[in-house]
Amino acid sequence: MAEAAATSFASILVLGAGFGIAAYAYHKGYKYMVLEKMAKAFEPGDPVLELAAIGKDLPLGKTAAATHWVERPEQPIVDDIVAGKERGHYHLFIGEKGTGKSSMLLEAMRKIDGDGVAMFEAHADLEIFRIRLGKALDYEFHEDYIGGYFSERGPRDTTALLDIERALNKLEKVALRRRAKVGRPLVVIINQMHLIRDDDDGKDLIELLQQRAEQWAAADLVTMVFNSDDYWVYERLKQLATRMEVLTIVDLPKTQATAALRNYRQRYFGEVPSSELLEQVYDRIGGRLNFLNRVAKSSDMLSACDKIKQMEKTWFLNQCWILGEDMDDDVMDQQKWAAAAVVLATALVDKEKEMETTYNPALGHVLPSFPLHKAQEIMTRADFVRALDRLNLFSITSDAQVRASSVPMHLAFQEIVAQPGFREHLQGTIDRIAAIESLGRTRELVAKDLVLGGKYEIRKVPGGIDVTLKEKEEDNDDEGESDS
Repeated sequence: MAEAAATSFASILVLGAGFGIAAYAYHKGYKYMVLEKMAKAFEPGDPVLELAAIGKDLPLGKTAAATHWVERPEQPIVDDIVAGKERGHYHLFIGEKGTGKSSMLLEAMRKIDGDGVAMFEAHADLEIFRIRLGKALDYEFHEDYIGGYFSERGPRDTTALLDIERALNKLEKVALRRRAKVGRPLVVIINQMHLIRDDDDGKDLIELLQQRAEQWAAADLVTMVFNSDDYWVYERLKQLATRMEVLTIVDLPKTQATAALRNYRQRYFGEVPSSELLEQVYDRIGGRLNFLNRVAKSSDMLSACDKIKQMEKTWFLNQCWILGEDMDDDVMDQQKWAAAAVVLATALVDKEKEMETTYNPALGHVLPSFPLHKAQEIMTRADFVRALDRLNLFSITSDAQVRASSVPMHLAFQEIVAQPGFREHLQGTIDRIAAIESLGRTRELVAKDLVLGGKYEIRKVPGGIDVTLKEKEEDNDDEGESDS
């Protein structure tokens, strides 16, 4: 019996030790493979570049030649940032939608074949943000960890924000190993930061990312690049920023925009447009890259310009048109927002008449603008202008100037304000809003005793005021009828 028991115990001990050693080896091997997979995510050949090439139906090597037909003056700066030559800082790219921010980043990645760079798109939902971060870093968040099958609560049983923190911890280890080998920092690009919600969860996420960006910039480990269309992201980052560099991307100046448009038409259409035609195109759409790209591919460029302006005008009217003095009181909240937007648009058009110059022969359009605090004063609200920036109706620049989101949008403002009876219609809307608000602040009190003919006698007495109700006396005719 003793020998059999000893044999059984030895077998169990050996089996348990074997399982323990195997589990420990698997655990250590899994952690090693996680770091190896993440390190490979920064090797040359980024999936983002392949997707960009597929989206253009072009081979990867021909993407730049066919699509990046405008060389922006900021491109060398972006190239140095993405290549890891610009160190000790993290960067915020801010500018209106369609100015070419993402295109410059993709072009800079293409030049180095994505070596040492990871890029992904932000999202409002933290879970989707977590998944996209994991895809960019080739990190599974322990979802493929076998040990999770043998426990009631696996490593993944947590929040998205904690998962993002874990992924950044792994990234830090990879960056330390890579810096010892390569000698330059990794680059992580988060595109479309404005899609993150401006709420508590979104602010927590931005704070988490900024804390890591500050630490990594100081240690020369990882260069974080944030790309945003909206001003509120800059406001949020500025609160804690010490090593942040802001790169503002604006529309192309006139000379560069017309030259690029001429080269594109000559190369792909075999025609040389006249200087007068190019100036007409620029006068209508300005130097916005996505507008220039759309017009350059059109057979009738002037017609394409008119369609763009009409599209911008329709977008503004659909979002912000005012209903006049006959509007129902149920829509007052929306109309307060719309009236504030129209008042600001009118103020911008009026300010243009006071400017010394609105057009520079070399630089092109000089759009009227107001400082942010002045725009809030004009709208009499401080919370509306940022929402209008998100809708791409107005734009808030990095130096806190508020103006139309684009040249076609400003031309749309001019057409709207020039409509017959517009200012009377706007004033009627404002008066109606004021009347509804005044009615909401008014309370009607009805004294039933006074309605029945009674009256109050109010006398000042020592120590206070005496109020006595004096009822209506009955008529003499009624008294005579009661006596009979």
